[in-house]
Amino acid sequence: MKKLIFIDDSPLDHFILKRILSKYQLEYDVMCTANGAEVISFLELNKNDINKLPDVILVDLYMPGFNGWNFLDNVQHLYPNLIKAIRIYILSSSINPQDMEQSKKYSCVRSFIFKPITKEVLEKHIDDESSAA
Repeated sequence: MKKLIFIDDSPLDHFILKRILSKYQLEYDVMCTANGAEVISFLELNKNDINKLPDVILVDLYMPGFNGWNFLDNVQHLYPNLIKAIRIYILSSSINPQDMEQSKKYSCVRSFIFKPITKEVLEKHIDDESSAA
């Protein structure tokens, strides 16, 4: 089963993602967290274990404390050392063009996806790529 980590401080967004995956039988083992620093630690600890690393990471940008930008800064440096190419997507409600432009500086980010997440977005950006990878 494919693994997905969703970093977002909104329990409602966690619920929506899990509900869509379940309803449409998109098979992912999902871990939702608001703590991007813990995810960085997990990735560092498991960087050589292909079975523990996630296939996909969705990250929100604006959260209290260690926000999505902090996560991206850290993962950008860690990414080349991972045994597995994780597909990372920004999932945000921000419509600020500066955010979209800034996101392009992270080579590890596949794309900028706008909330709310939908079945079509998951299939287009995330699930289709996983079957081709």
